[in-house]
Amino acid sequence: QVQLVESGGGLVQPGGSLRLSCAASGSIFAINAMGWYRQAPGKQRELVAAITSGGSTNYADSVKGRFTISRDNAKNTVYLQMNSLKPEDTAVYHCTADVVSLLMGRNDYWGQGTQVTVSS
Repeated sequence: QVQLVESGGGLVQPGGSLRLSCAASGSIFAINAMGWYRQAPGKQRELVAAITSGGSTNYADSVKGRFTISRDNAKNTVYLQMNSLKPEDTAVYHCTADVVSLLMGRNDYWGQGTQVTVSS
C-alpha cells in the first residue's frame, strides 16, 4: 500500500505565495517521476509541473517563472513553491507519483488534493 499526503494549501491574496508538500509513504522501492496537477471548478484537470527522479523539470506555460517544483528523494517528498499567485491559480491541487512498490509493482498514485484559493 502506498499513500500520498498533501499539505500546504489555503487562502492567499493575489501576489502571495504558498508552498505545497506531498509525502509518499508505504512499501516503496523507488519513485520515478512526481508531479502536481490541478483542477478548477468546471475545468479539466491540467498538469502544473513534474520532476523526474534525476531532477529534470517541466512546467505548464501558465506557471513558468512563478512556480518551482522540487523533491527530496530521501524523504519521498515533492514540493511546489508557488509565487506571484493569481486568482486563476485557484484550484484543487493533487500530487501524483510513479511508484515502484515492493508489493504492488509499478503504479501511479494520487493524493487526496489540497485546496488553493487566491482571492482578495
